[in-house]
Amino acid sequence: MLKETRVRSPFKLTILGIGGEAFEAKERALAHKYRVGETVYFTASNVSRPASSGTYQVIRLLPTDGDDCQYRIKSSDEAFERVAKESQLSAS
Repeated sequence: MLKETRVRSPFKLTILGIGGEAFEAKERALAHKYRVGETVYFTASNVSRPASSGTYQVIRLLPTDGDDCQYRIKSSDEAFERVAKESQLSAS
């Protein structure tokens, strides 16, 4: 009986097959859609942490969270930066 176990890391996929042989295949790293300095529209979607929807500037590209890229963004109307998922952003 073939037993397959998958272990994921950000850069490779390891598959263990019969007898514990390990096979590795590189995954395609998710590419960020927006770049540092770009203006984006942020849509707040988390009810438990209210946020102001509006225009923000991308400050930094962050590592992915599952299958969604993340960004550090800043509004000129706020004194602090936010972390936003790519699914919460659109081109401004």
